[in-house]
Amino acid sequence: MSDDPTTDVHIDQNLGALGEKMGMRFLEKTVERCVATLPVEGNTQPYGLLHGGAYVVLGESLGSTAAALHAGPGRMVVGVDINATHTRSATTGVVTGVCTPIHLGRSIAVHEIVVSDDKGRRCSTIRITNLIKDFPAA
Repeated sequence: MSDDPTTDVHIDQNLGALGEKMGMRFLEKTVERCVATLPVEGNTQPYGLLHGGAYVVLGESLGSTAAALHAGPGRMVVGVDINATHTRSATTGVVTGVCTPIHLGRSIAVHEIVVSDDKGRRCSTIRITNLIKDFPAA
């Protein structure tokens, strides 16, 4: 790993298998703001709506990435709580998640992720809490 956490593969380049399969794309990654998109197509439930779990996957990916950037080199983050309130359904296009910090501490990071549709309408609000800890000794 490098001294700059924004260049670490686990933060900067790797979406993980699930994120890749779902078509997630990061647009912005900083400690104060992470943004990513997710296509509706291929991520729907039987009624043609974006699956509620897809919103949560997007939120967890954004919140964990932001927490890892805050944690810095030699530290890792582990999600300990996540919740989502879905207020609108997306049926076409892409949704965009914007993640901002609520609390950035030494051992806990809490983020809010607002997911909006192509028209800028809020579809889901997600809150994630990550535990920050040192990587285990090799």
